[in-house]
Amino acid sequence: MISLSKSRYCGLWQCPKIAWLKKNKPDLFMLEDSIKERMKMGNEVGDLAMGLFGDYVDVTVKDGDKLDLPKMIARTQEEMTKGTAVICEASFCYNGLYCAVDILRKNGDGWDIYEVKSSSREDEKEEKKYKQVYIADIAYQKYVLEHCGIKICGVHLVQLNKAYVFDGNLDIHKLFIISDVDEEVALEEQNIAGNLAVAEKVLNSPTEPDYDLSINCKNPYLCGFWNYCSRHLPSPSVFNLYRIHFKSAVKLYKEGCISYEDLDKRSDISSKTQQRQIECYLEDKGTIIEEDNIRNFLGTLTYPLYFLDFESMQTAVPKYIGTHPYAQIPFQYSLHYIENEGGNLEHKEFLAESGPDPRRALAEQLCKDIPMGVTTVVYKKGFEGMILNQLAEAFPDLREHLLAIKEGLRDLLVPFQSGYYYNKDMGGSFSIKNVLPAVFPNDPSLNYHNLSGVQNGGEAMTIFPKIKDMASAERDKARNDLLRYCELDTYAMVKLWQELVRVSG
Repeated sequence: MISLSKSRYCGLWQCPKIAWLKKNKPDLFMLEDSIKERMKMGNEVGDLAMGLFGDYVDVTVKDGDKLDLPKMIARTQEEMTKGTAVICEASFCYNGLYCAVDILRKNGDGWDIYEVKSSSREDEKEEKKYKQVYIADIAYQKYVLEHCGIKICGVHLVQLNKAYVFDGNLDIHKLFIISDVDEEVALEEQNIAGNLAVAEKVLNSPTEPDYDLSINCKNPYLCGFWNYCSRHLPSPSVFNLYRIHFKSAVKLYKEGCISYEDLDKRSDISSKTQQRQIECYLEDKGTIIEEDNIRNFLGTLTYPLYFLDFESMQTAVPKYIGTHPYAQIPFQYSLHYIENEGGNLEHKEFLAESGPDPRRALAEQLCKDIPMGVTTVVYKKGFEGMILNQLAEAFPDLREHLLAIKEGLRDLLVPFQSGYYYNKDMGGSFSIKNVLPAVFPNDPSLNYHNLSGVQNGGEAMTIFPKIKDMASAERDKARNDLLRYCELDTYAMVKLWQELVRVSG
């Protein structure tokens, strides 16, 4: 007999090696902080969804930090016997197979399963394209419950409605979209017996299963063992190629094209940037500079020059009027500027109060700090443009000014992404945190790792909403850390622009 939870089953469904590693080498499991935060959002979404059908009983029982599964199973049976109509975290175990149903709802002489996910759909009319792992998750739950003697009348997937706009009063019935997934689950049920047979064999074996890298490794929510399973790869490898689709990287890997030496022999690497990436690594060509292209880019910039960077946060459940699930909420910006050629470098910054909606104050100050009709340099224009569009939509009285700022945006990413300035240390990423150390490898003032507290955007968006609950000294430090981090982003842009000016002759 094996012991299997639904999360471990879903890991096994993706790759049997995941289940074995979680059991035998759990310390190797690694997730990025951004994914951990997304999971915390999922907990908030799950708690809200409990109220979708009125009164409910949550049977969650904890023993310290861990769930007390036997007590949860016993409580579930008690509530079902009492006739409770809606049971949340309803827990069942069959032959070592355990699951907790997000929402179990009475339906005549049977029950309906509702699985809550923090992912979003556009609306109810959107074509049903569910992640197959969601369906596998629900199918496993149905299997366990039916083998416990529970009649299942229907199975449903609950997701956030991306089109929902918060008006100040949270309406969870509009916030969520409930989809009937009976047909999809029925098809997936045919695979459960085979999956459990694999689980029995793999989990009872003392030997690590021999499963090579595959397309299934792409999902970090289910895996978390990529660093371990890819430790045999050379550095760099095919997976480090610029903008290579993961499926394409796996295909090349399976064909034996793994190292850059292997890839150099391929005639189907058509991307100019990928070719340059391979050549510069193998031949160490130093820094490649296309002066004419750089000059053409610089010719699109006119004084006064402004260098702008936003920091934003996302919440699964919208908290501010006019926002939707996972909307980008800007709370901070840094602004370096030079009024004329040869002029002094000046700096302005804005950081909102943590807690209230930060957008209005930010938009007003931004309109004061950046005049209409000027050039504003950003790094990855799409993001800043999106923020400005959303602010213009939210505040019609500021619309003209905000859209004028957007019209003046120029993207400093272009000359690096286009290969006008390239060296091998940039590798396959042209994010500012990759380009900066490649251009200025020995300048400690441009090293994000020398910052205290906040060193990347993920940390910024995590820390900002927490500031409102901090003690005074901690709050002051957190705000200063955010300001220094964002300031480095725009200062870095200034330095990169100056380097382009220098090499352009």
